Amino acid sequence: FVWDVDHVATLRSEHHICGVLSGTLPHLSQQNVFLGLPMVLIPEELVLLSKSLATIVYDPAAHRAPHPHNSKRGMHPASRSGDVDSQKLQLRQQQRRTREKRAGAGDHRKSSRSDEREDVPVTPIPLQTQRESPTSEPVSSPLPTATPTPISGVVYTVSVPTTSDDFAWYDSTAVAHTYETLDAARAANVWNYPATPEDRARCEVFRDLWEKGYYMGGGSKFGGDWLVYPGDPLRYHSHFVATVQTSPFAPLRPMEVVAHGRLGTATKKAHLLCGWDPVSREVTYITIEWAGFG
Repeated sequence: FVWDVDHVATLRSEHHICGVLSGTLPHLSQQNVFLGLPMVLIPEELVLLSKSLATIVYDPAAHRAPHPHNSKRGMHPASRSGDVDSQKLQLRQQQRRTREKRAGAGDHRKSSRSDEREDVPVTPIPLQTQRESPTSEPVSSPLPTATPTPISGVVYTVSVPTTSDDFAWYDSTAVAHTYETLDAARAANVWNYPATPEDRARCEVFRDLWEKGYYMGGGSKFGGDWLVYPGDPLRYHSHFVATVQTSPFAPLRPMEVVAHGRLGTATKKAHLLCGWDPVSREVTYITIEWAGFG
C-alpha cells in the first residue's frame, strides 16, 4: 500500500507506476467509481520498485502498543484539529436546538391566545337573513401559517490522517521490520513473490515493458494480464492487451489465438503475446489482430 499522496504523484509522473486506488472518498462513500488512498501496488510493480526505488515496511510490526499517557499526546495534528471542529459543531447544534425550543414555546403561546379568541361565543346569522342579503360574503377563517424550519448552515471538514508518521508509537525506520531487498523480506516471511517460473516471467516482461516507457494497468477485464498504455492512462487509451508466455515451449492452443485476436479487435486493441526466454533472458513480442479475410 502507498498512503502518501505525494508518493503516489511521484510514482505516477516520474516512474510510470499507476497502481490501483482502493480507498473510499469521505464525501462519495456510496459509490465505487472514483476511489482514493491508499494505492495498492500490483506484485510486479512492487518487485520492480524494491530493486532501487522503494523499501518494504511491515506495517503491523511498525505500530507498537501506545502508552495511555502519550496516546492522546501523540495524536496526529489533523486528528486534534478534527476534535476541535467536532466540539464546535456540537456547540452550534446545541445553540440551534435552544433557538428551536424558544421558537416552539413562542408558537405555543400564540396558539393558546388564538384558542382563547375562538372560545368567544359568536351569534349565528338566521338563514332568512342570509337569503335576504345575497351580496354578503361568507366569513372565512384565516389559514394557519406554516412555521419555517431553521436550516443549519454549518459547514465542516473531515480530516482523515493517511500516514502514521506523527504517531509516537510508530517507527518505520527500525531494522526489525524494514527490508531493503526482496530476499530479506522473503527470509522474514513477509513477501514471497515471485515464487514460481510463471511469476518470474511476469516480472521480467513487466520490467521490459516499463523500461520501454509504457504504463501498465490491470487487464483481466480484457482477457489478458495487463493493459499497455503509451502514456498516462488518464490521457491515453491502451493500445495492447498483454499476455505472458512463460517460456518458448509453453503451450498455446489455436483457440486461444483466435479468442485473443477477436476480443482485442472488438475492444479496439491489439493483443500482445509476450514470450520470456529464461535461457537468453530476452523478451519477444507478437501482436494478434483479427483480419476478417473475405
